[in-house]
Amino acid sequence: MKNFTKTTLALLTASVMATAAFADNDTPSERLQSAKGGVEALAVTLENMGASVDTNVDLNGANTFDQKAAVYTEKHAELQKQFDSLNLQSAE
Repeated sequence: MKNFTKTTLALLTASVMATAAFADNDTPSERLQSAKGGVEALAVTLENMGASVDTNVDLNGANTFDQKAAVYTEKHAELQKQFDSLNLQSAE
């Protein structure tokens, strides 16, 4: 399980770094798709770790691609906290 967690964390880190490296060239639509993909990938990782995951986001009031991407980024941060917490528990 520890190897799985390390591998997952390494892949997630590589994905985030690659996304950040090309973020300046992305269109707003691409940034939104990237943010959605990040949430979906992290949700799958959490589910594989046995966690109950809520990936629902409230896009009310988010009218532009950038506003919607910001909502998904917030959801990703929430899921990242859940991942970090689970990772600490499994390390103990």
